[in-house]
Amino acid sequence: MKSARTESRLSHVVIESISPELDGGRHPIKRSVGELVDVGADIYKDGHDLIAARVLYRLQGDATWLSSPMRYEFDPDRWHGSFTPARLGRWEYTIEAWPAHYRSWRADLEKRLSVGQDVTSELLDGAALIRRGARQLGKKDAARAKALASTLGDTGVTLEQRLQIAFSNEVLELTHGPIHPDEAARYDRVLEVIVDRELARFGAWYELFPRSQGTAPGEHGTFADVERRLPELAALGFDVLYLPPIHPIGHTHRKGRNNTTVAQPDDVGSPWAIGSEDGGHTAIHPELGSLEDFRSLVRAAREFGLEIALDYALQCSPDHPWVKEHPEWYFIRPDGSIRYAENPPKKYEDIYPLDFWCEDRQALWDACRDIFLYWIEQGVHIFRVDNPHTKPLSFWAWIIAEVQRQHPDVIFLAEAFTRPKRMQGLAKLGFTQSYTYFTWKNTSWDLREYLTELASTQIAEYYRPNFFANTPDILHEYLQTGGRSAFRVRLLLAATLSPTYGIYSGYELCENTPVRHGSEEYLHSEKYEIRVRDWNAPGNIKHDISRLNRIRRENTALRRMGNLRFIHSDNEHILAYLKSASDGDLVIAVNLDPHHPQETMLYLPIDDLGIGADEPFEVEDLLGGHRYGWRGSDNYVRLDPSERVGHVFKLRSQSRLDA
Repeated sequence: MKSARTESRLSHVVIESISPELDGGRHPIKRSVGELVDVGADIYKDGHDLIAARVLYRLQGDATWLSSPMRYEFDPDRWHGSFTPARLGRWEYTIEAWPAHYRSWRADLEKRLSVGQDVTSELLDGAALIRRGARQLGKKDAARAKALASTLGDTGVTLEQRLQIAFSNEVLELTHGPIHPDEAARYDRVLEVIVDRELARFGAWYELFPRSQGTAPGEHGTFADVERRLPELAALGFDVLYLPPIHPIGHTHRKGRNNTTVAQPDDVGSPWAIGSEDGGHTAIHPELGSLEDFRSLVRAAREFGLEIALDYALQCSPDHPWVKEHPEWYFIRPDGSIRYAENPPKKYEDIYPLDFWCEDRQALWDACRDIFLYWIEQGVHIFRVDNPHTKPLSFWAWIIAEVQRQHPDVIFLAEAFTRPKRMQGLAKLGFTQSYTYFTWKNTSWDLREYLTELASTQIAEYYRPNFFANTPDILHEYLQTGGRSAFRVRLLLAATLSPTYGIYSGYELCENTPVRHGSEEYLHSEKYEIRVRDWNAPGNIKHDISRLNRIRRENTALRRMGNLRFIHSDNEHILAYLKSASDGDLVIAVNLDPHHPQETMLYLPIDDLGIGADEPFEVEDLLGGHRYGWRGSDNYVRLDPSERVGHVFKLRSQSRLDA
């Protein structure tokens, strides 16, 4: 009778403390195609034998594991390996380790030789190990291993020749794997990594309301008007053009200008009150154009290097077709009426929330999935999801997996301004990117603390931040009171701290008037009315935007999050940080005070940068084009926000310049 402790658990080798491993393997980490996955583990065994280990990895569904060797680092007593996923989709990885019998034998042989012992018997043992290991090799390698074993064990061959074989790299490679298959211990979990395209990790977003892209005040804009703006947005360097809901807007309890509860006859309503007699989530507002007009916009955007992102908001106007077709999908009050949305004291009479746990749950969930699939058919592969934290977490885990099973290139951005654990939980369940608290982080202390968490903790394995500097809902007090300089400061921070960032239209014009003091809502908010703008109005910061987006594309240091390192500054008003990459190190200094000049000494970690203590080096300000000669770790910076709010220095050491 077999013991309850199975044979597979009787290995000498222990594998534990795997990294990255998210919540015991319950959730996947994230990478993009071609991005390295570094894997670490504590691996040890009883006795003095050496160990060998490897990372096993494969695209989910593949029958064959690929492998990459792991290396041992003595000081931390830890093993490290890596692999690079080459295709979109969900990948699996785990670790395998085994006693390295031949390497142990060879190390022991070396010790015996060093003290002049007779090793005749030991060489026979080595030959036997090679023969045993040959059973696990392919035909060609097995034949070669047996030939080498024969020579190693031949007492008629000179000792020098036999030792050359014993210590050869060829034998080491042939004996790398486990001599007995059952000696290999495999970690008891298979871990996952979601592999996305690069735009999931790096990109610049621009949000606009299509109905505000016309040129005549009060006249409803169209997709054709948006199409006319594409050359300008492409020239500014944006990658994603995000559109709020483009669907028909309900009439019942329509909101008026500045969010008044009573709409006037000419009020256009909120695009998030989705659904009317013209259709629901798979229909287009008639005044924006036709479905073919939308397809034309998608095609034209791609020609300019832009992708269209659509808002995905699972809520319905009282006039949505689903209300009549499926009233069971909503929350029904005791009096038979449908409950509208509330977030006390706020009331949203113009929308009904969906009951995701209704009795007809599966049909509702399928209908929500089919909305995604419909717009994917129209060429949309990026979705900004509205308020996902107010819907079931299990729903998102299901629907994202369903969509990405067919379309692994689809990107999901979670617009969830809620408690940290809930925001992080949504990212763990599959959301590709996430909004953040960046808008409310305006002091050097806040920024350092928050960015350290995002870039240097386990959160970085799965949470990809999208730093929107403003949104239609959020006009922070810093922008309201800081004037044009404040907009330039926040733009510089967003574009250089995070690989992905965005702005909502009007930001480039420094629009900063709230509906009232103490509110983050805009006066004359586009959520409730049409806005016509002069996109080249005096004081715009379009030059800043285009310059920063070009710098981002030309410097790989700005494409990553985990390479962020803060630099000590004597002045808390100046935030300084380092972003490093193989093609150049960047030092960024930003004056967080939009009203006054500030100066400081910056203390660079020159040892880590490969710069000598007294070595002169040059920095080039990529924003202004000026070059400065620096020496040593302590260097002076002065920033007057009326002229420049920050520097993006590229370091050029004198030795590199001379070369």
